[in-house]
Amino acid sequence: MTAKEKIAQLRGLMKEKKLDAYLVNSSDPHQSEYVADRWGTRTWLSGFTGSAGTLVVTENEAGLWTDSRYFIQAERELKDSGIELKKQGIPHAPEHLDWLKEQLSPNSQLGFDGQVTSLTQARYLKQKLGSKGIHLVGQYDLADKIWTDRPSLPQSFVFEHNIKFSGASRAEKINRLREWLKKENGHAVFFPALDDIAWVLNIRASDVESNPVCLSYLLLTKDEVIWCVDDSRVDQPLLSKLEAEGIQLKAYEETLNELKKIPVSKKLIIDPSSISHIFYESLSANDLVEKNSPVQAMKAVKNEVEVKNIRKAMQKDGVALLRLFRWLEEELNHRKVSEVEVGAQLARFRSEQEHYHGESFGAIVGYKGNGAIVHYSAREDSCAYLEKEGMLLLDSGGQYWDGTTDITRTVLLGGTPSPEQKEHYTLVLKGMIGLSQVRFPKGTSGLQLDVLARQYLWTAGLNYGHGTGHGVGFFLNVHEGPQSITANANAAKGRTSLEPGMLTSNEPGFYRENHYGIRIENLVLCIEDQQTDYGQFLKFETMTMFPISHDLIEQSMLNTSEINWLNAYHQKVYDELSPFVHEAEEVWLKEKCAAL
Repeated sequence: MTAKEKIAQLRGLMKEKKLDAYLVNSSDPHQSEYVADRWGTRTWLSGFTGSAGTLVVTENEAGLWTDSRYFIQAERELKDSGIELKKQGIPHAPEHLDWLKEQLSPNSQLGFDGQVTSLTQARYLKQKLGSKGIHLVGQYDLADKIWTDRPSLPQSFVFEHNIKFSGASRAEKINRLREWLKKENGHAVFFPALDDIAWVLNIRASDVESNPVCLSYLLLTKDEVIWCVDDSRVDQPLLSKLEAEGIQLKAYEETLNELKKIPVSKKLIIDPSSISHIFYESLSANDLVEKNSPVQAMKAVKNEVEVKNIRKAMQKDGVALLRLFRWLEEELNHRKVSEVEVGAQLARFRSEQEHYHGESFGAIVGYKGNGAIVHYSAREDSCAYLEKEGMLLLDSGGQYWDGTTDITRTVLLGGTPSPEQKEHYTLVLKGMIGLSQVRFPKGTSGLQLDVLARQYLWTAGLNYGHGTGHGVGFFLNVHEGPQSITANANAAKGRTSLEPGMLTSNEPGFYRENHYGIRIENLVLCIEDQQTDYGQFLKFETMTMFPISHDLIEQSMLNTSEINWLNAYHQKVYDELSPFVHEAEEVWLKEKCAAL
């Protein structure tokens, strides 16, 4: 079926259920950013494959709202679908709920799937639309009626993440949570978020592409730990361990029944941002207390063992990238290479490294104008072919048992860069270095630091539409809270204080549509700096180990401090990677790490 045919069938079901509009978000019952294929409903209906977006369908119109990361991609993917791209974050352009408020009359009914809508989201819908008398109907998964070949629930193998990597046992983590529960005077706490569960139980799986998580729920009380998961996915040795540690396994489908076993007089703590609207409505008789998941803050601060392992993962990732770029340079001497092939080769070089599990996200391989598409995904039938000229943006990452990586490099494949290209690249580099060098007092948030990465672009009247930094998990989701570095004053993550042990990306960029994209990204670890009369100061340690291209730098734009930082960084990259490469690779590395 085409997107037009799917939307037509959806409208038929809307009429049958007496719905005036239907809203489709991009999540799953666990409020994941990236979802298993079963919950790719918005993608299936619209054809838009970006990770963020909301589809709204009324009797006569259909619109897809997404942010600036996906504008170019959405325009291409929505072509001839009958679905109009609605750009979020554009002055005077109404957001989807404001648009709905204008479109719908009082007493209209808006339908949505309450399984994949959080309590927070449902409340926001009510807040925005209730004043006009628009009724919310959250019990319909309408796509399920027409999605005849809908994927089943994922059933990947569940395995244990060894304590030599995680640095803390399940028992230690559960004890920390019980101490927190006692402090909050709660009887039980419910965890729907898949990465929270993976961290607490030291388990991993492959239920979501590039995210090593397992589809399940976790309920922790003063006396019990109940993991709702299909036990056929867990091998006997791990089952025996869990049983010995007092962890009970129940069926995934039994989650709500297990929650209802909690006496209504006992306090059950829930996170409104991760519990589904359907679950909340079903538990309305219980004594519910709303708190942010404590696991978010706990797992964001990496322990000493995790930090030690992350350093190893960064070395391995640097070696894989070195081999990729050497391979690419050689291939371009005698043939063109597709963007898709570059991504596949990089995955192959990473797979040769010890403890590799898979990509941490689909590699963004953007040649020339495709680099300006922030979350570009190359496809075999439409991708560009690289030649020995022009710029390439490569954003990629790996999942290793000993860490998660995320790195972006922009390189010149050949030819002479224009003065404009060198200026834009150097402005981005100056911002990345500025953020790398900052020292800041404890309690500082990412929102306060974001301007350091943008200041040089702003001075030139330029900007980029995405955040500057996101938290990164430890062999977990590549995007992790609770911190971020962002210019968005409304983003809660941006207001979170940066703490020692937090691993965050540093990735300013600039994008000239249809011409080129520039992004330089390293992961940085927040560490203690110095204690003064003015308090405890913190700083960043750059963890990513791979050369930053010299070819696009306009050296006259860099000051002495910036040149010194870059030279010191390259010396460290050389020292870290050279013991693990062959002689010819070491020669290449030495050239790329040469001092300015």
